[in-house]
Amino acid sequence: MALRPVNVNIKALDDAVVGGFWAEALGWGVSSEGPGVTNVEPGGDFVWPDATALCIDIVTVPEPKTPAKNRVHLDLATTSAAHQAEWVERLKALGATPVDVGQGDVPWTVLADPEGNEFCVLEPREIYRDTGPVAAVVIDCVDPRAMARFWGEAMDWAVHEVTDERAVLRSAKGVGPYLEFLRAPGGKTVPDRMHIDLLPYPGDDKAAEVARLRALGATALDLGQGDVPWTCLTDPEGHEFCVLAPAAKPE
Repeated sequence: MALRPVNVNIKALDDAVVGGFWAEALGWGVSSEGPGVTNVEPGGDFVWPDATALCIDIVTVPEPKTPAKNRVHLDLATTSAAHQAEWVERLKALGATPVDVGQGDVPWTVLADPEGNEFCVLEPREIYRDTGPVAAVVIDCVDPRAMARFWGEAMDWAVHEVTDERAVLRSAKGVGPYLEFLRAPGGKTVPDRMHIDLLPYPGDDKAAEVARLRALGATALDLGQGDVPWTCLTDPEGHEFCVLAPAAKPE
């Protein structure tokens, strides 16, 4: 048994504004499952779920983002220095703002979306040449090796690299974005503004998958979600994630 990551979930005060930004930023389309939920996903022949892209779900919540830097963010891929510069300017015109998270003199550009969620526009890197616009979902952590052990067992993605500084996973099909865990000082202190949604394969038992994750070190999480078809958990370092019911997305 294994689970596949299918969405990046972003909490927002205004899902339509944040969803519209990310749709324009990535060149993707927008749909909605109902009030307070905006779905952003590739157009064309894309059919959810697909390993070639993690869709973005923006969900309205009453709480604003805290001043603390998010411990989960997106890295965007570029194909040339000119593409990077052009994309940064276009993102700023869409409402992104430059932010200083202590990055210093680096070749990538750090921006924030209209509600302050940080993301990076990377300089061209060969490893991300075939990921699509989202190069990676990046999660700050204390122990990348421990994260690789947990997430490598939790998902059907392959572990590509594990060091004391970072762990890298990607779909075993060799497509789509990467999932990267980077060692960062300090632990998690506030709820994540962004998290990953996992989906069982057809025919797999969701309750059995949740039990398997708990045995690996996940912890049940009560956010006041009530009676919903998905299950909220945290990984061994406290990062929230959801296990969806087959063919369902959370609101």
